[in-house]
Amino acid sequence: MTPTYSRADSRSRLNGRQVRPEWSRRPRADPGCADRSRISPKVDTVSGNPTSREESFLVTGGTRLAGEVSVSGAKNSVLKLMAVALMAEGRTTLTNCPDISDVPAMADVLRHLGCTVEISGGTVTIDTPADLGHVSDDRAAQRLRASVCILGPLVGRYHRAELAMPGGDAIGDRPLNWHREALEKLGATTRMDHGRLFAEATELTGARYTLAFPSVGATETFLFGAVLARGTSTLVNAAREPEIVDICDLLSKMGARISGAGTSTITIEGVESLSPVSHRVIGDRIVAATWAMGAVMTRGDVTVTGIDPMFIHVVLENLRGAGAQVSTGSDWVRVTQEGRPRARDVRTLPFPGFPTDLQPMAIALASVADGASVITENLFEARFRFVEEMVRMGVDAETDGHHAKIRGRERLDSATVWASDIRAGAGLVLAGMCGDAVTEVCEVFHIDRGYPDFLEKVRSLGGRIERVDTHR
Repeated sequence: MTPTYSRADSRSRLNGRQVRPEWSRRPRADPGCADRSRISPKVDTVSGNPTSREESFLVTGGTRLAGEVSVSGAKNSVLKLMAVALMAEGRTTLTNCPDISDVPAMADVLRHLGCTVEISGGTVTIDTPADLGHVSDDRAAQRLRASVCILGPLVGRYHRAELAMPGGDAIGDRPLNWHREALEKLGATTRMDHGRLFAEATELTGARYTLAFPSVGATETFLFGAVLARGTSTLVNAAREPEIVDICDLLSKMGARISGAGTSTITIEGVESLSPVSHRVIGDRIVAATWAMGAVMTRGDVTVTGIDPMFIHVVLENLRGAGAQVSTGSDWVRVTQEGRPRARDVRTLPFPGFPTDLQPMAIALASVADGASVITENLFEARFRFVEEMVRMGVDAETDGHHAKIRGRERLDSATVWASDIRAGAGLVLAGMCGDAVTEVCEVFHIDRGYPDFLEKVRSLGGRIERVDTHR
């Protein structure tokens, strides 16, 4: 396999030519996070408030995670549910919402359109007026990928939308062509102009649309447009994720007529209008699985509550194969690991397959497993950036296209590493717990975007972690 990222080889082959991996171009005597050239501004570019962009986590190795931890609502659900509130005039209330930085960021997107949004504890209340704006705020929308979710609701209810290109994690190519095609199937016209997406329709009409790939985002956009379209729509090869089912549950409560949610074929009978309701967000399966995988990595004993075990069934089966003892209840999972985990191959796939969001954790687990593992990434190619950071911790790894081969070792080398996205950040913290000293994880604002009360929960399970100023 090529290229090879290892400390024994300072060069690698990529696409038929010799190149140096990124880590080998950095100084051997790493100056630490404070001198990293890509450190972000000290203030949020939208609000002007101080951020965690220049903060790091110091993680002490040799700790064992043990105890009970609860998960709140799913990040990949709540942001989309907030967008659904645009489709019904009045007050929509969401409970069990996670305390993550992406929620107020999405609230800013909605406020710019004319909504009143209140966030209190785990409850988000959205008052949607009869008349809304249709132009997204550039800076607010560019803060997160989920901002694209306002496209379908705006075109569905107001028949026009103008969006800045959405932001989010740098995990690979995520074009908007399927979102555009989904709306065009329903009768809308779309165009890109100077980095902005324009969509409009005199009327949306039900249609049959077959996705080339079960894209979550395209499934959502088609749903949002079809719910208020005239006639019946059918989506074939739809995404089956639990978050899609959660969205359909909220829409159904509001008066939508949807059948087949959770299957590959969804049918929508268009209605004239929707009504605001209250809805509880489902538990976050990615966060739950992160704690479960952390238990296996650290040879611990962790009980996760607030999650339907079926949401992470394939992950739990993989952990059983690694040697973990797994028990489940209606809304909890317990994972216990005695001794070093066994190496396991992992292939990321759309639900019900192994989630791409957990690929960094799978690589981190493989790094301390007994034997060699092959991790295959079938969705987002840039997620293998995580491998470069693991090499800093002494991991012997090779990457070749969509595949990474990881040879596990008993103990990792503590080092200074950088989080490139939400899940990579969490994976690096778990890896740091398996280090031989103190690992510094930089740019932890990524983790804050997806993991509520992360530091406190790590500590509650026995982990030794500290948040510090990068420029201390």
